[in-house]
Amino acid sequence: MRDVSALRTILRRIDRRGYKAYEELRGFFRLGDIILAIDHVQGDPYAPPSRVRVIVERSRLVFPPLTNRIRRVALEDFLARRARRAIDRLGRRRTGTGRSGIIQVDAGGQEVLERTACRISDDRVELRLSVGLPAAGRTVLGDVAEDLLTAALPEIARYALWLDRTALQEAERFIAVVEDAEALREQLPRAGLVAFIGRGAILPRRSGVSQEPLTDGVVPFEPPPSLEVELATPHSGRLRGMGIPEGVTLIVGGGFHGKSTLLEALARGVYNHIPGDGRERVVTRADAVVIRAEDGRRVVGVDLSPFIRDLPLGRSTTCFTSEDASGSTSQASNILEALEAGARVLLMDEDTCATNFMIRDHLMRELVPAEAEPIVPFIDRVRQLHREAGVSTILVMGGAGDYLHVADTVIWMHAYHPRDVTARAHELARQHGNGVFAPPNPWPGVVQRVPIPESIDPRRRERTRIKAHGTEEVTFGYESIDLRHVEQLVDPSQVRAIGLALAYAVEHDIIDGKRALSAILDLVDEVVDREGLDILSPYRGHPGDLARPRRYELAAALNRLRSLEVRQVRLAP
Repeated sequence: MRDVSALRTILRRIDRRGYKAYEELRGFFRLGDIILAIDHVQGDPYAPPSRVRVIVERSRLVFPPLTNRIRRVALEDFLARRARRAIDRLGRRRTGTGRSGIIQVDAGGQEVLERTACRISDDRVELRLSVGLPAAGRTVLGDVAEDLLTAALPEIARYALWLDRTALQEAERFIAVVEDAEALREQLPRAGLVAFIGRGAILPRRSGVSQEPLTDGVVPFEPPPSLEVELATPHSGRLRGMGIPEGVTLIVGGGFHGKSTLLEALARGVYNHIPGDGRERVVTRADAVVIRAEDGRRVVGVDLSPFIRDLPLGRSTTCFTSEDASGSTSQASNILEALEAGARVLLMDEDTCATNFMIRDHLMRELVPAEAEPIVPFIDRVRQLHREAGVSTILVMGGAGDYLHVADTVIWMHAYHPRDVTARAHELARQHGNGVFAPPNPWPGVVQRVPIPESIDPRRRERTRIKAHGTEEVTFGYESIDLRHVEQLVDPSQVRAIGLALAYAVEHDIIDGKRALSAILDLVDEVVDREGLDILSPYRGHPGDLARPRRYELAAALNRLRSLEVRQVRLAP
């Protein structure tokens, strides 16, 4: 390992030479009690920044106790955020050409995710940074680079990793908030709940493009007495809030009164949140998935027969493929694919659902006989899903009163205040006894599919090509996977990890043409649990821009890969 004087010597020697001279920096340098690892040097000042690690021996640092995985993930997230704060305070180091002087860390938004931006092991701590090596045109600026590498990066590391008393207290509070949320989520199945919204939660967001909490005119969440429950937490004692029971729950109310705001909070409640977000104590079971119609998506090899029976002209739906699915067929596919991946809670907003899939009222049933209608509307299956498959559903419903006949719980959102109107809803359903919503047959279960590995190719010109485009799309080889309607993706780094996870699964024979999709997802989770997210990255020294996706979003991406081919396999119930 070279020392700081060697680093300075190289930079002074290559000063004013061509940009490729920066390649000499690759390797390790000791800067006092900090090790600087330069893992990847960008090809020119306009290319993606160089990848750099700042490494400190664990024994030199004072951290809160890390007694479990949740605490470690929370502290890594906290330290990455401190690094970003240090970078913001520091500002850009003397501008130059292209990306010169920028310093970045992948520290995330309102959710606390398992990430690769900071890694704590038994013997050391790493901050993984992206650094734009300075240039004028394509000429090395050695003096500016010396200041950046030998002064700015150590300054960032010292602020981020050496925690004083105040920072330690802040870290403890951060970890406590995450541990409390995790404890709440773990209790949901035992309490017969699918979600919990703590008293005083702030659900509205600042705007449609910001996940930061609204601060003006906000209404803190207050649970209705009949739905109020109390759950234990390790740091905050027993907390009270609204519990949403298993079964079929409707969220009703007028427009702009908070129905969709509540559902969005529940959708993001599968993740833990940072202190001050307002949704720290909004938790949803980890197996909850948002379902919507998705006109135009590709569907391959899905048994749609539980919802869509044989089509005209004798076309079977037991192994349905479409290059351009309709709203109803795409929504049916989204449900069945989510169940195939293991989801047991479905979240739906009528505004994004296909009306003809959701409901057929009594007049339409009288006009068009059941044998002439291929679609089995969701209202006919929703109670059966819970009774026979253990799948609960939460629906935002403002205009389809027939769902009162099948609801176990009805929550009326009025001016952002929830009210339990279940008794009144059931009374109205009895008074208007037109609701006969019965499934045509027992729930048949979900047919598993086996992906064909040859149809999943991440290579472009023989090199793996993965590139995230925000949370909306990922380039995968020659294909682009459209993720715009996969609503529980919250970070571009999750999208990047999804592309790499699919590539890893193919290259390491996890997708082998024999395993069903659910088994593939299990194995990917096992590998990441055991090895960490680093295992997915081609940058073995510095995969600093990944965040862990859930299995449901990984499955959703694979299902939207337009080259995907599958074969069905019927597993025992």
